[in-house]
Amino acid sequence: MARRRCPALFISAPASGQGKTTVTAALSRYHAARGRAVQVFKTGPDFLDPMILERASGRPVYQLDLWMGGEAHCRKLLYEAAGSADLILVEGVMGLYDGTPSSADLARLFGIPILAVIDAEAMAQTFGAIAYGLAHYMPSVAFHGALANRVAGPGHTQLAKQGMPAGMRFMGGIPRDGACELPDRHLGLVQAQEVADLDQRLSALASALESLDLIDMPPAIELSAPDAVAEERKRPLAGVRIGIARDRAFSFLYPANLDLLRALGADLVFFSPLAQTQLPPVDSLYLPGGYPELHLERLSENREMAAALEWHVSSGKPAYAECGGMLYLLQSLTDHQGRRAPLAGILPGHGVMHARLQGIGYHTAPLPGGDLRGHTFHYSTVETSLVPAMHTERAQSGAAGEAIYLRERLVATYFHGYFPSSPRAVARLFKP
Repeated sequence: MARRRCPALFISAPASGQGKTTVTAALSRYHAARGRAVQVFKTGPDFLDPMILERASGRPVYQLDLWMGGEAHCRKLLYEAAGSADLILVEGVMGLYDGTPSSADLARLFGIPILAVIDAEAMAQTFGAIAYGLAHYMPSVAFHGALANRVAGPGHTQLAKQGMPAGMRFMGGIPRDGACELPDRHLGLVQAQEVADLDQRLSALASALESLDLIDMPPAIELSAPDAVAEERKRPLAGVRIGIARDRAFSFLYPANLDLLRALGADLVFFSPLAQTQLPPVDSLYLPGGYPELHLERLSENREMAAALEWHVSSGKPAYAECGGMLYLLQSLTDHQGRRAPLAGILPGHGVMHARLQGIGYHTAPLPGGDLRGHTFHYSTVETSLVPAMHTERAQSGAAGEAIYLRERLVATYFHGYFPSSPRAVARLFKP
């Protein structure tokens, strides 16, 4: 079995909001600025953190998700990264042991040492107790050390260090600094392209690491190639041109999804519903999620694009719209401020944004070509006269999840599909 070695570090925490993305971005920028090829991965379903991490590292950020992609897929991604990168960084999801499978499960499976980022703002020596618990709750994980985030100063850092048990590495403390924080909104971090001073923030974050042991390269781990799998010789989407919406309103795209479409033979053509009035010449459409609620006026005014989408769908051409892409196709959408605007009108119904989360978790979509795995995460609800053709299945309970609506060859749903989980279902979805 082929094997490769590469330094790697898994950045996790006791909970969300501790600063995992901030530290991962800082490490990425620090090493990339010194000429090292840094390949970053994100654990779990997430579109926003990878945008920041891609800007920090200069390379596309892929998901490592044992449920959505499976072990062989994750192993393949890591093995390929070890062949081209000087350093692999993996950002965890939620807390280290949250979820099934958890970040700890992934780190343990591939032998990646864990750095625990702990928000020490409201604690002192108890920092050590939390670090000890993270390191020993699952003894089989490799624990690299603990970093105190948002400390008040050197004295606070010293108190956190005093709490560390003997034999455990304290990696230092990062001071509170609003100029370095990454801004967020209701779905998570603000998109990288919307943060005007992002590069300055990333550089400041990298500079904050210079006095810490954290900047030393982590140990190299051995990564093996996945077992050989018979490759599909046919390319079922060969010659198929797929138009993909991509701009500030529609940006929730996994690189692995795009790679899979290309591997199936498709030609990908990107367009902007915000800036363009016509569709490019395409056979199929992919309208991903994003923030249509933040761009209501421009989307509403672009009646030419709405007419082009109507023509595509009514002509019986394939189209797939997920979450924000589905909201755009409704008759109207009401944003968080109560402003309502007409949208494309391809589907009957109205969307409404809410202050609280309306759906989250892993789901499976039973599509005609096979079961496609993915997830859902949305703050809106939809009122429509359409009767769902089917529903996704919730991973944990098996209960019915998100509605899947059909019109001609249009498939619309809140569900975000992870395409590598079922290439056959994806080919069926987009093939004319």
